[in-house]
Amino acid sequence: MTSLPPGTRAWILTDGKAGDLAPCRGLAAALGLGPEERRVAPRPPFAWLAPRGPVDPREGPSRPGSPLAPPWPDLALATGRRAVPYLRALRRLSGGTTFTVCLKDPRIGAGVADLVWVPEHDRLRGPTVLTTLLAPHGVSPGRLAAARAMPDPRLAGLRGPRAAVLVGGDSRHGRVRPPEAERLLAALDRLADEASLMITASRRTPPFLRRALAALAARRGAFLWDGSGENPYLGLLALADAIVVTSDSTNMLGEAVATGAPVLVFELEDTYIRLRPVFAALRQYGAVHAFTGRLVGLPYRPLDFTPAIAEAVAVAYARHRDARARSPGP
Repeated sequence: MTSLPPGTRAWILTDGKAGDLAPCRGLAAALGLGPEERRVAPRPPFAWLAPRGPVDPREGPSRPGSPLAPPWPDLALATGRRAVPYLRALRRLSGGTTFTVCLKDPRIGAGVADLVWVPEHDRLRGPTVLTTLLAPHGVSPGRLAAARAMPDPRLAGLRGPRAAVLVGGDSRHGRVRPPEAERLLAALDRLADEASLMITASRRTPPFLRRALAALAARRGAFLWDGSGENPYLGLLALADAIVVTSDSTNMLGEAVATGAPVLVFELEDTYIRLRPVFAALRQYGAVHAFTGRLVGLPYRPLDFTPAIAEAVAVAYARHRDARARSPGP
């Protein structure tokens, strides 16, 4: 795994959403960085104007508590449309000394950063655009091994085989409809005859589905993380013999296939149409299967694109530093 030189100073710029923080944290860890996380919180209308508009003046570099307060980092990772104006401003304020990386399509072209990563199903391409099938994340082989060696006591007592159940929910592309939720719950009920269920929901899971999952867990003796205590997410993945994932999140999908356990995808009707080629590629690899309430599939070599993304960032960062060192001073 690639690491940057000791002492490399790094920032993560996001608006604090878990789905944005996770890939940045995972990539930073793969690069051997201990980044400073800076949260952007633009007010209207600046939030509405992102990613094209300017930084909220209240969060300018000279304002108390600004996410852009110097000294500038050597490298900055950012994702999410609200963070794009701040990454663009940082590149300008630092005079180009900060190497900037944008994860996901910034929607205003690749010129907002020195390097842009996008998933292959996005259309953005260019000489400074890096693409892989799935996003970076923090579910590394080392962390999985540690979680297996010291299993979460809330999970360790469950009989095998165990199935992790990662439930997403509503997004800008669509909502979970009650009939779909009923199909999912019925399939999970069937799966509980074959495996112990370890269930976790997301912030996007609608309340009615959360309540139904809690009722299912109570009736079938399953584990359901209710938000109390330490988040068992990594432990669920590490101990799972199979993983059920709803089709609304490629982040969850990428973390699941990094385990090598069969991934059973429950496809929601409003799944973003451009995600379907991702599912097809993973089915071809043998990692993903349709979820019908049964355990299917065999273990496979884990899929993790994080090391390759980290390597590309490290190479580009080194070239950037070398070019800056060779350029004449002011």
